[in-house]
Amino acid sequence: KVPIMKMLLSPIALLSAALLANAAPPTCYSRVLSLSKEITESFKELQTFKALDSCVETLPRLYLDIHNYCVLAKLRDFVAYPRCERVLEVSELKEKARSLYTIMISYCRRDLVFLTDDCSALENPILPPIEPS
Repeated sequence: KVPIMKMLLSPIALLSAALLANAAPPTCYSRVLSLSKEITESFKELQTFKALDSCVETLPRLYLDIHNYCVLAKLRDFVAYPRCERVLEVSELKEKARSLYTIMISYCRRDLVFLTDDCSALENPILPPIEPS
């Protein structure tokens, strides 16, 4: 009975250890990185549905690089943009941008490192080429 029990417990212990390793809480950096990617993707999707409202075309560009100090001003400008309040998708995107800004200036202030302060890079980003699949 004992060898069978050990054989059953060994995989369970390994599985439990793997689950605990993946359940580690996100760091400030990982949270900021994932939220900025989520916002950038949501903005791209919103741009494809310009038929929602003509104001969507006038929204400030929203490319986020959390390693660029100018991202803070970019987020402030986007959240403060006075138009499009009646478009639900824009309001939701502004709320996410507000959350990211708050996280960056409050909770993660000491954990973030800005590698540049090139504001034009956020207006005209040089994106890596898309590799054919």
